[in-house]
Amino acid sequence: MLIGLPKEVKDNENRVGLTPSTVKALTERGHQVLVQQGAGVGSSISDIEYQAAGARLVATADDAWAAQLVIKVKEPIASEYQYLRPDLLLFTYLHLASNEALTEELLTNGTIGIAYETVQTADGRLPLLTPMSEVAGRMATQIGAVYLQRSHGGRGVLMGGVPGVAPAKVVILGAGIVGSNAAQVAVGMGAQVTVLDVNSDRLKYLDELYRGQLQTRYSDSHTLEEHVYQADLIIGAVLLVGRRAPWLIRREMLSKMLPGAVIVDVAVDQGGCVETTRPTTHSEPTYVVDGVVHYCVANMPGAVPRTSTFALNNQTRPYILQLAEHGLDALRNETALRSGLNTYLGQLTCAAVAEAFGLTYIDPLEVLRH
Repeated sequence: MLIGLPKEVKDNENRVGLTPSTVKALTERGHQVLVQQGAGVGSSISDIEYQAAGARLVATADDAWAAQLVIKVKEPIASEYQYLRPDLLLFTYLHLASNEALTEELLTNGTIGIAYETVQTADGRLPLLTPMSEVAGRMATQIGAVYLQRSHGGRGVLMGGVPGVAPAKVVILGAGIVGSNAAQVAVGMGAQVTVLDVNSDRLKYLDELYRGQLQTRYSDSHTLEEHVYQADLIIGAVLLVGRRAPWLIRREMLSKMLPGAVIVDVAVDQGGCVETTRPTTHSEPTYVVDGVVHYCVANMPGAVPRTSTFALNNQTRPYILQLAEHGLDALRNETALRSGLNTYLGQLTCAAVAEAFGLTYIDPLEVLRH
C-alpha cells in the first residue's frame, strides 16, 4: 500500500503521525511510505532518519496526501479539505462531535475517516486516546500552575504553598485517564486536590491509591458548585466516547468563582465541559471571562511533541500495520479498529456524531458488507 505522512499544519502542532521505527516496519513488509520533507522536525526527527527507515521524501503536502492511506495526528483543517476524496483512507484524531464543518466535508467528499479517539477494545479501553490523555492530564496541572501566577493573570497562588500558608485548591472534573494523571502531578506538587466523578469505582480506585493525599467526591450539582466556587485551579477532564462533552460549569457560575481562578479545559477537543470554553492555540492560549482565566488549547500534547509522538505511535502502530496489510478487510475483521470508523463513502458510521448533529447513522458493519 502507498502510505502518506504529511506535515501537520495546525498552529504549533509539532507532532508527527509516524516514527522512523513504524516506517521501517511498514517498508520491511513491502509498503511504500511517502514522507513530506520536514514532517518530523518538530518532534526532533530528521528527514535522514526517515530515509534510513526506507521512506521516500516528497516535497509537498500534495504529494503526501496523494497516498492511499494518510496517517496524521490532528484533524484536517480548512486548508487541507482540498485533499479529501473517496479513495482516501484517513487515520488520525477527528473529534467530529464538536466539528460539524469537518464532518460535512468528510461526508461530501466520501472520505473513509477512522478516528483514533473512537477506536475501542472489547473491554472498553481507548488505546489510541489513552497516551495523549496521559500527556494532556499531566500537562494540565503544570500549565495551571503557571497561569495561577499573577503575571499570567491568575490569583498569585503557589501550588504547594509554603509552611504556614495554604496550598492551591485544585478541583479535577473527571476521574478517568486525564483526571488521574492530572491528580498525580497536582498531588506531587503539594496542592490540595479534589476529584469529582459519577463513577464510584474510579473514585474508590483513586481513594485507595492516594490514601488520603487527595479527596474524592461524587459529582452532583450541589457538590460541583461547592468545590468550583472555592477552587484556585479547575481541570476539565470529562470524556464521553465520541460525544460532545456536557457543560458542567455554566456561564452564570463564573461570577461566583474566585477572581483569578484558572480553568484548564482538556475536554475542549470534544466541545469542552465549560459553557464558556472555546478552542485556543499555543500562540494565543488563554482568555478571561468574568475574571476567570481560561486555557483551552485544543492540541495540548503538541507542546511536548517528541514525547507525544513516540507515545502515540507505540499504540497506533499495530492498527496502522493492519490497515496497510489488509485495507478495508482490517475494518471488517478487527472490532476495535472498526469502532474507529466515523465516515465511509458519504455515510456517517459513528452514532455519537450522528446524535450531535441530527444526522443519519449507519452501522459500520452494514456499509462494509458492500
